[in-house]
Amino acid sequence: MAELIINKKESWVSDSIDGTLYTQRLGNLVKLDFNNDIKVIARNDWNKDKVAIICGGGSGHEPAHAGFVGKGMLTAAVCGDLFAAPSVDAVLNAIVHVTGEKGCLVIIKNYTGDRLNFGLACEKAKEMGYDVELVIVNDDISIPNNPKPRGIAGTLFVHKVAGHFAEQGASLADVKAAAQKAIDNTASIGIALTSCSLPGDNSESRIARGKAELGLGIHGESGIETIDVAECRDFVALMSDKLLEARPSTEHAVLINNLGGLSPIEMNVVAKAVVESGLGEGAESFVGPAALMTAIDMKGFSLSLLRLDDEMRAALASETVTEAWPGIIAKRACPVVACENKAAKIDYTPSQNDAVATAVRTVCGTLIDLESELNRLDAIVGDGDTGSTFAAGARKVLAELDANNLPLNEPSTLLNVVAEKLTSVMGGSSGVLLSIFFTAAGRHLATSNDLVAALQDGLARMMQYGGAKPGDRTMIDALFPAFNAWAEQGLEGAAIAAREGAEATATMLKANAGRSSYLNSDSLNGTKDPGAFAVESVFASLTK
Repeated sequence: MAELIINKKESWVSDSIDGTLYTQRLGNLVKLDFNNDIKVIARNDWNKDKVAIICGGGSGHEPAHAGFVGKGMLTAAVCGDLFAAPSVDAVLNAIVHVTGEKGCLVIIKNYTGDRLNFGLACEKAKEMGYDVELVIVNDDISIPNNPKPRGIAGTLFVHKVAGHFAEQGASLADVKAAAQKAIDNTASIGIALTSCSLPGDNSESRIARGKAELGLGIHGESGIETIDVAECRDFVALMSDKLLEARPSTEHAVLINNLGGLSPIEMNVVAKAVVESGLGEGAESFVGPAALMTAIDMKGFSLSLLRLDDEMRAALASETVTEAWPGIIAKRACPVVACENKAAKIDYTPSQNDAVATAVRTVCGTLIDLESELNRLDAIVGDGDTGSTFAAGARKVLAELDANNLPLNEPSTLLNVVAEKLTSVMGGSSGVLLSIFFTAAGRHLATSNDLVAALQDGLARMMQYGGAKPGDRTMIDALFPAFNAWAEQGLEGAAIAAREGAEATATMLKANAGRSSYLNSDSLNGTKDPGAFAVESVFASLTK
């Protein structure tokens, strides 16, 4: 499993809570210090004039539960240790601290430890004279006919609904009824590619590469089904079908929850798939995508559905002053503005020139033949794709040549056309740099009729925009001396200078540009820069 950023395992939860309090944006949270290991986060603007809403459970689901403490949601969150229910005393003290005459609703997820510890605390509070009620969220629909469904991310819908009714001044009975109504109309299911990491656990993920678990819990529990990894839209379609089967609906809100380990770009892909799915068709609004109820760093996501009526709509839309609740987003069409492509395309007429055709074919053939060797060199000093990148550009130009689709008798236009073709097939910076080179050279040649001077001008522009110069261990170490020698000694001299420049890169122990700049001298020593070697080989082939 992945390593985790911690101080000590024993202080991990407390350190996280303190970090939350230090960096809170709203300044409305406070930690209740009972001079023991109890960990309770509460509103600091609470005056006990309304029904208090308490939730909690094991930690490891951040930002739940402390991130949802604030006006319009929770009054307090009782935090247990990692994936462990808080103690009875912790829950009881939280109830006593925040409950006034209007009473208190306790919301828990359907796990044995939570039911027992929170349940006993509620009973003790009642014995002390407090008006307390409890509801249990059981939104996980992954196991059909499960008599005790787990509580997962749909719990946040319940927090929001209960918090709204409490904020409106409703009675405890009405707040509880609204919360139960939300529970009855909520369904959730999750999927993940990996389980979560735990402090001190160095074992491999139980989920094999290429597999995903459907219906897994938020504590690393196994899913109900292991399936092959598929496209995101296929995952979402499967989950959508199950949610709509469990809670048939054409008017609902959808919560898109990151289980902790997915990047923003992945969650955006999930969001697109959800909006365009059967679940999205009946959705009126969305919450997320966001990390709302996580399982530490589990690489997966969950979807929750809440069936809507006017009461539920009002509850979701009401003001909430919390750190983590992102608010609801009304369903909308993807905003797109149709625009005309203003990028100028080169207008030219193909023409023939046998000498130029031979030179172009020679250069392209050389780069294609060198593909494997350049990749081998680049695997030592870079990311191993120089040969493939150069060969892709060469094949594109060669295909245009074979199709008699190049202006061979107009050298300046030809250089610009080659620049345009390279940008369409060469990835990374190489394609752009070479396109800059050929574009600038073509522009110069159109007014000077001096090929070497034009190529030198193209190289100057490439150096200007790319940031590399002679001595930086790049293709420029071969191109720069080759062009200078060509101007004075002809093509034979250029080939010799290119070879000497490429050979010099093998003894340069520090690269100042490109991916090689991240490597140490041991990795570079004795290996030619692949780009410089390509230049050497091209000039050698032209002299033949």
